[in-house]
Amino acid sequence: MTMSDPIADMLTRIRNIAMAGNSVASMPDSKLKQEIARILTEEGYLQGFEVVDGKTEASKVLRVTLKYIGERRHRRPIISGLQRVSRPGCRVYTSRDDIPWVLSGIGISILSTPKGIMTGHKARKIGVGGEVLCKVW
Repeated sequence: MTMSDPIADMLTRIRNIAMAGNSVASMPDSKLKQEIARILTEEGYLQGFEVVDGKTEASKVLRVTLKYIGERRHRRPIISGLQRVSRPGCRVYTSRDDIPWVLSGIGISILSTPKGIMTGHKARKIGVGGEVLCKVW
């Protein structure tokens, strides 16, 4: 079965794993998902990610490891919210002057720009706009 929005599926899997208290989420692999996972790792929302080879090129799996704070029963995930902004049915583009702030700078927005996938802060610094993929806080 084909998926119409694989990024929303990725964000939902991460959200579900965080609410369940587990540490590893697995999903089908793509270059875009790897870039989103790389950004989330660099920004400190994920502990790491890895691509696990399958039998064929199409069966690769992306495994992300969530980061938690606290000990045992009092631990909670670093990611408290994920929101998909641009969807296949309603694309959301922004100029370099209107890149959204997430919780007054506490969270990040992830953009797809002509210079590649990057955070809103980096896009503001470079001076490019693009498609707002998601917000994370």
